[in-house]
Amino acid sequence: MKKQWAGWVLWGAALGATGMSAQAAPAAADAAADAVQRVTVLPGNGASIEVLVQGQGPALVLLPSRGRGAEDFDDLAARLARAGYRVLRPEPRGIGASTGPMTGITLHDLGNDMAAVIRNVARQPVVMVGHAFGNWVARTTGVDHPELVRGVVIVAAAAKQYPAGLSEHVDRSADLSLPDAERLKSIQYAFFAPGHDARVWLNGWYPQVSESQRLAGKATRQSDWWSGGKKPLLDLQAGADLFKPESTRNEIRDEFGERVSVVVIPGAGHALVPEEPQAVADAIVRWEKGLTP
Repeated sequence: MKKQWAGWVLWGAALGATGMSAQAAPAAADAAADAVQRVTVLPGNGASIEVLVQGQGPALVLLPSRGRGAEDFDDLAARLARAGYRVLRPEPRGIGASTGPMTGITLHDLGNDMAAVIRNVARQPVVMVGHAFGNWVARTTGVDHPELVRGVVIVAAAAKQYPAGLSEHVDRSADLSLPDAERLKSIQYAFFAPGHDARVWLNGWYPQVSESQRLAGKATRQSDWWSGGKKPLLDLQAGADLFKPESTRNEIRDEFGERVSVVVIPGAGHALVPEEPQAVADAIVRWEKGLTP
C-alpha cells in the first residue's frame, strides 16, 4: 500500500512538470481526487473492514446512516477530496467486503473497527464525520480513542429525545419485504424535507446491518458516547430534521460548551447529505480549517 500511494504522488508531480495547460491541470487534479482505492483492514476483533480511500490531505473518516453504506457519500467524498482532503469511507460490517460479528456487539466494537482504520490507513489523527447513526460510532471513537481523533462532526444527529414513532419509520425504510410505495412513504417522512425527492434513497438499504446496528446501539449506554470525547465538535444540523426539534438546537452546546459549534442548513431533512451536499461540504471544510493542526 505504501508503494501504491507513493506511485500516485509521483505521478501527480510528474504531471506538473510537463507544462500542462492551465485548463488541463484542474481537470487532472479533479480526476485524481475522484480516484477511489479499496483497502482492507483487520482490526483483530474478528472483523474485516473494507475502506474506500480517495484524495490527499488531512484525513476525514465518513460514517453512514443506520443500515446504509459508503455509497451514500459518493458525491460528498468527491467534493471533500477536491477541497484538499484524504477521505476514508469504511463500509460497515455486513456491507461490501466488510465482515465481522453482527450480534452480541456494542458501539464500542464498531468504534474499535474505526480505530483500526485510522491506525492502518489514515496513519494520522482524523476528523470523524458521522451521519445519523454513524455519528454514534463517530462519537464512540472520539471517547474510546481520543489520541486518534482531532475532532468530530455529527451530521443530522438526533436529539436525546425526539418524537415517538420516528424509529419505526427508519425500520420500515429498511424493510425490503414491504412494497416500495410503502417504504417510500417512510423514507420521505423520516428522512427528507418536503419537496425533496426521497426516491434517491429507495435503494441502498441493508436490513441485517440495520438490525445489527440498532441492537448495538441499544446495548450501549448513551452516556458512553454522547460527549464525543473532549475534542472540538461540529453539530451540523438540518433545519427540517424531525429527529432534531427546534427546541433542541443548542442541546449539545449547552451541555459541552464552547468546544461545540452549531451550524444549521435550512430546508433539509434527516438525510441532509443527498439533499444539500455542497452546503455540508462547505460547513465541514470551514470548521476543519479552524482546528488546531
